[in-house]
Parts: sequence; structure tokens; C-alpha cells
Amino acid sequence: MAALTQDRNTLRRDGTLIEPPVAANTRIFTGALVAINAAGLAVPGSTAATLKCAGSALTFADNTLGIAGAIRVRVDKRPARFANSAAADAITLADLGGDCFIVDDQTVAKTNGGNTRSRAGKVFDVDADGVWIDFR
Repeated sequence: MAALTQDRNTLRRDGTLIEPPVAANTRIFTGALVAINAAGLAVPGSTAATLKCAGSALTFADNTLGIAGAIRVRVDKRPARFANSAAADAITLADLGGDCFIVDDQTVAKTNGGNTRSRAGKVFDVDADGVWIDFR
């Protein structure tokens, strides 16, 4: 494409909301940690080394009877709180700014579990109710 020779109407987004297509045979609950699989489709967070964390689901998405991409799920990329893992994998205030990793669609851990977990994002905060994750 050639360089502009006149004004262009460039569409913009604020970067906090996305709507990725949902994988086939998949159900994503509101509030779940949402990841993108190798095919570029939304799935609930799980222990897998190949996922890319997208954010938290703002809506329920049930594609259990649909083909891949038949529906989309609204995902918020702003910091959100999830459950903390336990024992040696528990995240503490000392981990602020460090990476955390997906255990399931509501839990994050301090380590990648021996390269079995995908990165969820950066630890934004930790409180008595869980871990705040910055997905950006």
C-alpha cells in the first residue's frame, strides 16, 4: 500500500476490551481468566504451556455446540483479581511486578510449574482475597 496523500479516518480502540472468537466445544464463565490457544481462539485458562493470557471474561460464552469461532466472548484487559495458588506457589507482595502463571480459569501461581503453565501477566497487587493481575 502506498503512503497517504490525504487525511485518513483511522479507527481506534481504547485497548481495554477485546472480543476473540471462542474455540469449539468450549464454555467460558463470566469472570474467568481467558486465554488464547495456538489456533487464536478463546479458551478458559488452564495448565498448558502454549496459551496466551487475554484477560477476564465480562460475559458468559457457551460454544459447546458450535464450531470454532461461531461466537465471541467479551474480555476485559484491565487488572483483575484471581485466586492465589498455595504453598510454595503462593504469590506474595514480594512478587509485585513479577510474572505469574495460569493454573486454571480462576487461579494463578508464582511459578510456571516446570514449564507446564503459561504466563498470566504481571502481579499488580496481592490482598487477602487474591492476586491482582495486569494482563498487558
